[in-house]
Amino acid sequence: MSLFAIADTHLSFGTNKPMDTFEGWSNYTQRLKENWNKIVDDKDYVVIAGDISWAMNFNELKADFEFINNLNGKKIILKGNHDYWWNTMSKMNKFIEENGFDTISILHNNAYDFEDFSVCGSRGWFFDSDEEHNEKVLNREVMRIKASIESAKNDEKIVFLHYPPVTQNQSCEEILNLLNEKGIKKCYYGHLHGIAAKYAFDDNFDGIDFKLISADRLKFVPLLIKKF
Repeated sequence: MSLFAIADTHLSFGTNKPMDTFEGWSNYTQRLKENWNKIVDDKDYVVIAGDISWAMNFNELKADFEFINNLNGKKIILKGNHDYWWNTMSKMNKFIEENGFDTISILHNNAYDFEDFSVCGSRGWFFDSDEEHNEKVLNREVMRIKASIESAKNDEKIVFLHYPPVTQNQSCEEILNLLNEKGIKKCYYGHLHGIAAKYAFDDNFDGIDFKLISADRLKFVPLLIKKF
């Protein structure tokens, strides 16, 4: 089995907000489907690190989840800044169950344990966030990441965030301190596209390997994280 990851699928089958108008995104859903199914088997897992869909509610989300559910493998998804459909864990799980989306699981204040490693994560926080009370939002996200990591049973914990905790010219000390405190060695993130991706940090920072996995950065090919 293998663990793969990708972020920022930005699906819009139930809404009218296709990404094809942006450079590098032409025919992206077909490219994603073909690339994904070439390398991912049904026994594999894929983390989708936020900005799953442009949907505003579950009705608009249904077609996007049908697309995801029909892709090979099992999917673990977490929240991005554009996932306005995101709801309570109980409501999301009910939506998944009622629609038979049996290959999709939610990562939210929890972790997924495998043989010798665990998948942890949350949305995180970023410097360009337009939310009010940023300090409150940041503290909440730090607590969610902490809760996810502390719920994991294995020593090796791989963290997935939507927002990057570090870029070429900025860093979020609160999140970095938590990752170091918990012994995290690998962290994957999304959110950055196009010109903004030039600020991505794909390197080791303070003992942690960071990598950008936004869909366009990966040319719509899920990244192999680990074989197990």
